[in-house]
Amino acid sequence: MVGPEQGRDRGLLRVQGAVTSVPDLHYGGALKLTTSSIPGLVVVDMPVHGDSRGWFKENWQREKMTALGLPDFHPVQNNVSFNEKVGTTRGIHAEPWDKFVSVMSGRIFGAWVDLRAGESFGRVFTIELTPTRAVFVPRGVGNSFQTLEPNTVYSYLVNDHWSANASYTFLNLADETAAIQWPVPLADAELSDKDRAHPRLADVVPMAGRKTLVVGAGGQLGIALRSAFPDAEFADRKTFDIADPAAYEDRHWRDYGVIVNAAAYTKVDVAETAEGRVASWKSNVSAVALLAKVAQQHDITLVHVSSDYVFDGTVAGEHREDEPFSPLGVYGQTKAAGDAIVGTLDRHYIVRTSWVIGQGANFVRTMAGLAERGVAPAVVDDQIGRLSFADDIADGIAHLVNSGVQFGTYNLSNTGEPQSWAQLAAQVYALTGHDPAKVTGVSTEEYFAGKEAAPRPRNSVLDLSKVRTAGFEPREASLALRAYLARS
Repeated sequence: MVGPEQGRDRGLLRVQGAVTSVPDLHYGGALKLTTSSIPGLVVVDMPVHGDSRGWFKENWQREKMTALGLPDFHPVQNNVSFNEKVGTTRGIHAEPWDKFVSVMSGRIFGAWVDLRAGESFGRVFTIELTPTRAVFVPRGVGNSFQTLEPNTVYSYLVNDHWSANASYTFLNLADETAAIQWPVPLADAELSDKDRAHPRLADVVPMAGRKTLVVGAGGQLGIALRSAFPDAEFADRKTFDIADPAAYEDRHWRDYGVIVNAAAYTKVDVAETAEGRVASWKSNVSAVALLAKVAQQHDITLVHVSSDYVFDGTVAGEHREDEPFSPLGVYGQTKAAGDAIVGTLDRHYIVRTSWVIGQGANFVRTMAGLAERGVAPAVVDDQIGRLSFADDIADGIAHLVNSGVQFGTYNLSNTGEPQSWAQLAAQVYALTGHDPAKVTGVSTEEYFAGKEAAPRPRNSVLDLSKVRTAGFEPREASLALRAYLARS
């Protein structure tokens, strides 16, 4: 099922099974990108400048090409294939990296088959290439070519180094389903025994998409992310210590497309101690810098979970994403530093949340337990915010990643009228069938009198308009609380 682009320069295309003649190399022209029938595969027409001495072209020009929409794929290796004979045929090989394919001398008939899992699996695109035309080939698309002139020089940039541990997918050049109409019949072509032995399409295992890695898998949010990312790989400190540089050496990072960082040091009060300061900076800053480095090097989207503690809570109204940092304590300072690191990445989502409630020990479960035992607690009533249920945070992260909305920072909590901790405690008492009047409100100063405690923002209410505009609507906090208590 050959699928050439219609309406292109017929002098360079295979159209309806016939290879048309190719004109002599012409000079000039404009840099132009054209999409193909295979998602992500792009044809690049490029200007060639020449005179009596020969010709010159900018074979890869990052600034100009990415401005037109070509992915900024960060090539790390340039390979060149010299092909002496007409009919030299190579492929069909799909690799776990992107390619930028071009011709330095001569011309080729190029054929690409989508071997990625998904609706476009098996789709074919063919086109002839001379030095005036190149093709960007996304990861997982099978690449092949046949030379149409002697002494053809074929070149390709790739954005990962070859590795024996990487996963590769192959398709037989003569596959009947793809039905590629090679200009030189394969029986007369030059090709390797390995290429002759590749499987037919029916036997090809599609190349899976890049994986998602969730770190901090044992925490409240990490547990909730298992439902939002059922196919992800989950790691905790025992299986992947994100603060240890050596832990990054054993993974083939090009296999990953997303890292969700749900790991953090969250002992707010302990962070104010000498030992806690070191631990907090190690987990919330040094480890984040290591994640950011590997994400930038391998074009991985890094999702980083932030906190309302990056603000001092003195602003009137709701905290916007672009509010300047103003952390009060060590924990807030380390979270702000981590945000600043992640914010420099090309591909990132910073998800800022507050008052997280999930599985394990948390404020809601503590209040429910006190209510069950008949305790009348004193609870802080001058810190205002909204609960953020881990399930909703996880769903919001999945929405950002899967919908491909603009990278950046997004506030994410549940919706509804802001409340104090004391009001929330009284609501828990009422929802569990106990007297809410047993809850007594006290000031932050009264509650922490005589105790070593970190400073806390009094206003933790986050402006949710940006995440709503991005298409995600969190649940109303009181409804989420009721559902949480019902299943606890």
